[in-house]
Amino acid sequence: MNTQVEAVIFDWAGTVVDFGSFAPTTIFVEAFKREYDFDISLAEARVPMGLGKWDHIKAVGELPDVAARWESRFGRAMTREDIDTIYQTFMPLQVAKVADHADLIPGTTEVVARLREQGIKLGSCSGYPRVVMNELLPAAAEKGFAPDYVVATDDLAAGGRPGPFMALQNVIALGVGNVAACVKIDDSVPGIEEGHHAGMWTVALLLSGNEAGLTEKEYLSASEHQLAVAREKARKAFDGCNAHYQIDTVADLPDVIADINRRLAAGERP
Repeated sequence: MNTQVEAVIFDWAGTVVDFGSFAPTTIFVEAFKREYDFDISLAEARVPMGLGKWDHIKAVGELPDVAARWESRFGRAMTREDIDTIYQTFMPLQVAKVADHADLIPGTTEVVARLREQGIKLGSCSGYPRVVMNELLPAAAEKGFAPDYVVATDDLAAGGRPGPFMALQNVIALGVGNVAACVKIDDSVPGIEEGHHAGMWTVALLLSGNEAGLTEKEYLSASEHQLAVAREKARKAFDGCNAHYQIDTVADLPDVIADINRRLAAGERP
């Protein structure tokens, strides 16, 4: 058995770029408003984060409060055609704006350098479809993040999260010999479930991503009490998915890798 981490599979928004995962959430709100003059809150838009974007819209529409407001407004439940319409509005907005949210989360560059020094391969996958990733990739590369491999949510016929498919495609493409030597890091529940389903170590991000919903400025200026409150909010969201580790941001990942290496050497598996 390999006794050292071979690969880290990164999520994108809220993990290595776009502190607080605002690019997708704000555009969901805008897409509902543009097509149907229907208001959803940013908090509602965040609930299903990590799913593919069509499935995300469907899941927002199924939230009890949203479904009740939709029924009251339109006299019927949301249909597949409604979801398609909102998705078709969402997509060009997301493509146009995603590169504006490509700033790296603090610590990303340093962590990537440390992982590469250890010979660890860098994979990635996202709830973004390929057309969006094609805009994000060069923007992120300019800022210093260019992983060895990228899977978008619509790349695989088998589907996306919370299934294991994107994570396992990274294993195949990177030539990793043991999924138990892989780490999946994500800011969303479906992303952590993806890692579990793929047989990997999982690392949930509490403060940089969707669940805390802080901007980078809010994070950097927050008091310890404010950070503790945000942490607790995120922990509650992650309660049911049993991540192996919970950390504030990607900057804290090196200590996790060291601990996983210790556990692998002792014969533990995820």
